[in-house]
Amino acid sequence: MDITIGNSTVEGRAQAPPSKSYTHRAVLAAGYADGATVRAPLVSADTKATMRAVDAYGGSVDRSDESAIEVSGFDGRPETPDTVIDCANSGTTMRLVTATAALQDKLTVLTGDDSLRSRPQGPLLDAVGQLGGRAESTRENGQAPLVVGGGIEGGTVAIPGDVSSQYITALLMAGAVTDGGVDIELTTELKSSPYVDITLEVLAEFGVTAERTADGFTVAGGQSYEPSGGSYHVPGDFSSISYLLAMGALAAPEGMTVTSAVPSAQGDTAIVDILDRMGATLSWDREDGEITVEQSELSGIEVAVEDTPDLLPTIATLGAAADGVTRITDAEHVRYKETDRVSAMAEELTKLGARVEEKQDELVVYGEDSELRGATVDGKADHRIIMSLAVAGLVADGETTVTGAEHVDVSFPNFFDLLESLGASVSR
Repeated sequence: MDITIGNSTVEGRAQAPPSKSYTHRAVLAAGYADGATVRAPLVSADTKATMRAVDAYGGSVDRSDESAIEVSGFDGRPETPDTVIDCANSGTTMRLVTATAALQDKLTVLTGDDSLRSRPQGPLLDAVGQLGGRAESTRENGQAPLVVGGGIEGGTVAIPGDVSSQYITALLMAGAVTDGGVDIELTTELKSSPYVDITLEVLAEFGVTAERTADGFTVAGGQSYEPSGGSYHVPGDFSSISYLLAMGALAAPEGMTVTSAVPSAQGDTAIVDILDRMGATLSWDREDGEITVEQSELSGIEVAVEDTPDLLPTIATLGAAADGVTRITDAEHVRYKETDRVSAMAEELTKLGARVEEKQDELVVYGEDSELRGATVDGKADHRIIMSLAVAGLVADGETTVTGAEHVDVSFPNFFDLLESLGASVSR
């Protein structure tokens, strides 16, 4: 599906979708438990993949009421799936449930779509092997399809932290139900550290203790997942909020308010500070979870995204519409997402008239030399690229057509409906 965005303004109130990161973890945690209610979850293409995995391991997920899904868990003892687990396009699902597969004695096969089968899984496979499990890439290239099993009982693993923090999350979540627990020694600096903070927060809500150590992380074994009151409430998603705030700062002369913006461990809350540094007029009522923002004259800044990789497309769009230079650094790991987001944003913003310089670990956007004009741009089958380009379309002269727009279903299924309800020119 292609979506065309016309140069237009927005105003009103926009409710942020629930957090994808928290939903993944909460659904799987409920699976590790005897069961739980996950309230206000994000039901999207990615999180449905995690729900299917819980089903495959012997649990069940009732989505008849999507405002509060009921999960019957496998109580820390996953069954061997009857068939292959298809993780579709969800890298979070594949990594988190790969560690789950290592808990059962027999073998689980995990795969996904073309994009997911190109993403790196080798360090996690090696970690499972260090714990005495079997974990192999069928193509022997560290990529899916994967074959995993062996009934791990705990131990110590050494693993790099600069490829994906999801490896750490996977080991902590599975390690809690092993006999001996898991000690994780990081061999490199940890990138995307706030995502592990999210994991620690969700684990604590489910009664599981895990913590940082001098060398990495540790989780004791023999623990049970038991959420207080039998339920968990998912907060709003600041990765998604970033697009709403960006469109407000660029195209809301009368202002707009984003709701469900409750403070949490999400690293992407940094978008509020980033916009403030760029000169946006905004205010955050943390108690009510509301952020008000209005169209502002923005200036370029330097932003490091080692802990906030999902913000790179949003920041790049803001930089293209700002005065001066926006330099996005510590970005190499952003190349290993659904697509190479560094190259993707460089290519597509250039089509829109931006001057962009791509380096291996940086993206530099020269807003002072950019004049955005409508064009047809490739969404790269990547939800974050699509939404960022749609925001750019609001301030580009003429009309901007974004291809493959249906992929917003991964994290923000009603994005274009919401954009239209705010007054934007949207045609399908």
